[in-house]
Amino acid sequence: MSGRERILGRVRRALADVSGEDTPIERAYLREHGDRSVEQTVELLAENLADYRAIVHRCTAADLPATLAGMLAARGAKTVLVPPGLEQAWLAEADAEQLPDRADSTPHELDRIDSVVTACAVAVAETGTIVLDGGPDQGRRRITLVPDHHICVVRVPDQVVSSVPQALELLDPTRPLTWISGPSATSDIELDRVEGVHGPRTLEVVLVDGQASAEVNS
Repeated sequence: MSGRERILGRVRRALADVSGEDTPIERAYLREHGDRSVEQTVELLAENLADYRAIVHRCTAADLPATLAGMLAARGAKTVLVPPGLEQAWLAEADAEQLPDRADSTPHELDRIDSVVTACAVAVAETGTIVLDGGPDQGRRRITLVPDHHICVVRVPDQVVSSVPQALELLDPTRPLTWISGPSATSDIELDRVEGVHGPRTLEVVLVDGQASAEVNS
């Protein structure tokens, strides 16, 4: 008897008492963990972002231009990359030179840019994750991977959901999705953490309070 026949024989004996009918397996996954209010969901997002070593800021929509200008000045940024669909008013008070997202920009040119400012598609509170989908106010994927400093603006509460399943319901799987949980980081076998290996070394997230929706998870 060959090895193959012996293995198949064991499989047949193990399955001797198993019904031949296909029985569907019910997987009752939770769409979210816990019953949180809108405010609690946003607070959880802020806590988890900070836990991933992102720098979190809170401001109102009216204060956003001044907040972004202050962040860029504190960074010493002289140049900032701007996606084509980013609201112009956001950077109206910034002193840094605003550079457009050009298709012919080389990696070396992008690496010389001090900062990039984008919006996002959605933010996940339970995992502290920001999702970009390449929309006009976010730009192409490489502009948020090459520059060393990324500022991402999240509209609160409209762009905040509790869980990954809820985020997936809002995203288009055919778009170039980038899931960001904190600054780029990796660890070697001795668990020495190194940041900025395959993305920005510094991630700053601005939670902009705006017109509150009735429910974050609607």
